[in-house]
This record gives sequence, C-alpha cells and structure tokens, in this order.
Amino acid sequence: MIKSLQIKNYALIRELEMSPSSHLNIITGETGAGKSIMLGAVGLLLGKRADTKVLLDENQKCIVEGTFDISSYSLKQIFESEDLDYEAECVIRREISPTGKSRAFVNDTPTNLSALKAIGEKLMDVHSQHESLQLGNNLYQLNALDAFAAHPDILKSYQEAYKKYASAKKQLDKLESLAAQSAEDADYRQFLLSELLEANLDDLNQEEMESELEVLENAEDIKLKLSQAIHMLDESEVAILQQLNESKSLLHSIASFSKDLEDISERVESTSIELADIANEMQRVQDKVEHDPEKIQELKDRLDLLFRLQKKHSVLTVEELIKIRDEINESLSQVANLDHDIAKAKKALELAEKETQEKGNKLTESRKLSALNFSDEIEKIIHQIGIENGTVEIRVSPSEPSATGLDTIEMLFSANKGIKPQELKEVASGGEFSRLIFAVKYLIADKTAMPTIIFDEIDTGVSGEVALQMIRMMKHMAKSHQVISISHLPQFAAGGDAHYFVYKDHTSDRSVSRIKRLENEDRIHEIAKMIGGENPGTSAVESAKELLQMAPERSN
Repeated sequence: MIKSLQIKNYALIRELEMSPSSHLNIITGETGAGKSIMLGAVGLLLGKRADTKVLLDENQKCIVEGTFDISSYSLKQIFESEDLDYEAECVIRREISPTGKSRAFVNDTPTNLSALKAIGEKLMDVHSQHESLQLGNNLYQLNALDAFAAHPDILKSYQEAYKKYASAKKQLDKLESLAAQSAEDADYRQFLLSELLEANLDDLNQEEMESELEVLENAEDIKLKLSQAIHMLDESEVAILQQLNESKSLLHSIASFSKDLEDISERVESTSIELADIANEMQRVQDKVEHDPEKIQELKDRLDLLFRLQKKHSVLTVEELIKIRDEINESLSQVANLDHDIAKAKKALELAEKETQEKGNKLTESRKLSALNFSDEIEKIIHQIGIENGTVEIRVSPSEPSATGLDTIEMLFSANKGIKPQELKEVASGGEFSRLIFAVKYLIADKTAMPTIIFDEIDTGVSGEVALQMIRMMKHMAKSHQVISISHLPQFAAGGDAHYFVYKDHTSDRSVSRIKRLENEDRIHEIAKMIGGENPGTSAVESAKELLQMAPERSN
C-alpha cells in the first residue's frame, strides 16, 4: 500500500505530500482543482511516459516519489527478475528534467520503464474514467473472468503449453517457407555453388598471384636491370665490391691505432659482407626470373575469374567468396534434408497441439463454470447499486488457440426487464459502465493480491441510496486493500476513513493545486458544501453530520 506520496513541480502542483490511510481514502474538490492531475503523477510511478509539458516551472525538474509497504505481499521474485533489491518498504521515484530526460529509481537503484511497469502492476490498480469503457473490450473481460475464476495454475499450465505450440508452429512454417523458396531457386544456387567450387578458392592467394603476374609481365626489364646492377657491384673493372675490399684492407692495417679507426674498419667490413650478399641475392633472382607467356596467361585467367566472382557476389576478398560458397553449400544441404526436418517438425507440432488442446479444454471448462457465477454475482451487485433490472450474460465461445486460451469472451448486458442482453459496448451508458466496472472490481478484489486500488470518479451517474451502497462496498474492499477514491459525492466523502480535499491556491502570482486532510468541523463544512453549495445552510450542515453518523464504522 502507499505509505506516502510526494509530488513536486507537476502540472498545477508545486509541492504536495500525503500519507493516505491504509483503508478507505476519499479525495474531493472542485472540478479543475487538480484531483485527476494527481492520478497523472501516480501514473509516472507506474511507468507511464512523460515530457516537459508536465513541468509547472520549466526551469526545475519534476519529482514524483511513492513509498510503499509491500511486506504482506509476495513480490520478492519480481524484484529479483528485474535485478532490483527487494525491501519491505519500497521507494519508487520518477524525475523529469527541464531538458525532457526521464529517470526512474526503485529503492534508489536506476531502472527502466518496463521494469517500473512490471512492479507497478503489482502495487496499484488504477481505475480511470477511460477504463470503464475498457470493460467493453473482450480481452479485458477475459482477464476479469480469469481473475474471478482464480485459476492461475490452470492458466499458467495452458500458457506454457501454448508457448511450445507457437514455437513448433513457427519452426514448421519456417521450414515449409524455406522448402517453397528452395524449390524455386535451387537450380540457380546450385549453379553458383558449382562456379565457386570450380574456382578452387581454398588454394588461392590473390595477393601472391597478383605479385607473381607483375613480375612475369616485367621479366625482361627486371633481368636487364639486375644484370646491370650486378655488373656494377661485382663484375666491372671498377666494381664496387672490389674497391670496397681494397678500402677494407687499408683500414684494417691501421685499425689498431685508435678506437675510432677500429669502428670504421668494422663498419666497412660489415658493409662489404652485406653488399656481397646483396649481389648474390640479385644473381639468384635474375636466374629465377623467366618470361613465361603460358604462366602469364594462366595467372590472368585465374585472376579474371576471381574478379568476376567478386563483382558478381559484391565482395572484395577470396575469404568472402569462400564464406558465400560455404553458405550456399549449407543451404543446399539443408534443402536436401528438408523433407526429413518438415516431417519431424509436423510431429512436434502435432504433439504440442494435442497438449495445448488438452490444457486449453481444462481452462475453458473452468472459465465456463466461473462465467455463470461471475455473471450472477455481477447482477446481484448492480441490482444493489441502481440497475435493478439489469441482466448480465458472459458467453464463452471457442476460438483458435492463442496466448489467452481457446476461447473468446463476450459480456452481454441489458439494463431493462424483458430485453435480451446485447454486447456491452453497444448498449451500456456511461453511468452503467461505471457501475458494472465497480461490480467487477469489487468481485475480483478479494481474489487478487493488489495492495492499492484507486478509483477516479467511479460514482458517475449515481446518488442517494445507490451511493451509500457503493461506499459500503468500498469499505468492505478496504478491509483487505488500501482504497483511494476521487469523488464528487457527499455520501462518499462521509464514508471514508480519511477525507482529503484538493483545492486551488491563488495567493501567489500563479495558481497551484494543494491538498489537505479534513478533520472534524472542516470535514463537516466541506461535505455540507457538497450538499448545499458554496454557502451551506443549517440544513446542509445537519445533513452532513447525519451522513457522517450513518457512515460505516471507520478503521483506524
């Protein structure tokens, strides 16, 4: 449940703090005072997105922080699954900076919105005016029925079976699609593979081939230049090596006279050895190089083939061609095994479908049994809250397997005696939607471990005895849940364990929303204003006192 809520710099709220009762809280105030704005701020704690438009002061960041007591609820696992520290007192904080950057924290640990939503769904059930209309949605009806049926093990068992079925179906579809595609282009891919195999790519070194071709195409010029260089080094009358050897002898004869002369002599000796080795290497290369027209043509042909293949497959290297060849070969091998794989996949799908059907039938049976009880219980409640002749029928119809089961759910409704129930979204008015959703929430409240339930003007279209009956039901819900209800009705205001009043403060240069908890005379006066207007008379005040006395016993 919410122990405390702090809102700063959000919409019309400069700074607001409240510590709601652990039981039934009623929030009242004039239209536009900021009651629903508070729900928008609470939505940030549930992972909803926001931007700088929510900032009251565009130069300051918005902060919404809620402290929750979750010690009585088994929520440790969900914290672990989101890699967050679990604490019995959980603090969730959202910050929106002036630049639009949004940050979320759980127990001071930064987290993302998806984790915030996953945790928030277990902490609060917020009923907005929009959600009343969602009751006309078949999926919403299905989830409500499952909550009422309280069969999580049956539902989880089916969902696990369906997950296997969906995976098996996806694998079969993939193989059959591959088979259809393979039948169309297998011949062409086989041609590509043959072409790549004939190129003998594994034995090719493109750089070496290009270098070898360069040498062969310039063999005569290479031999000529090498011959001239060798002649200058070692064969002419004034050969460099011969002159260097003579210099070496002269220096050797005086090397013992000083360290400098010794170093010079050694360097000349090294140079002589190096030049002699170079001359021998040039001779070896000259002997090796031969102009070979056949070899030149062979290299050109192989390189031309490589260039064509690289251009054809839009690659630059032999390694990339080898990878493409292996991929084509693998795909063709898979094609050869497709018939076997498809048969195997069909068998796996058949087994998964059988299991899904068996577990889905159990889920359907449980839903059908619960649907009768659920519709009866809804009828009992709406009869008490102003739809005396209302009838509800929940129809469970077969459908194709899906993540939700083998069924579709339709909630049919009629507000009038003798009129056949029709699809809810086609016949229910706004007030009837509100009362129907209230009945649903009331029935599933005891079957869910939801710490806090929030109603936003669930009392639309009701008054008098109906309002008193609804507040009695809320009091019952508040025995095991924290309930917060935004209302315009004096009956609701009188029935809460805590009564909060939202108002606009115009004392500064800018109007802001504020909230205060009403006690004693202040509470009587506000309820009287809800009955008799801005300046309530004695009759309205007495009526307010009477409502407070009539209200069910308050919890501490």
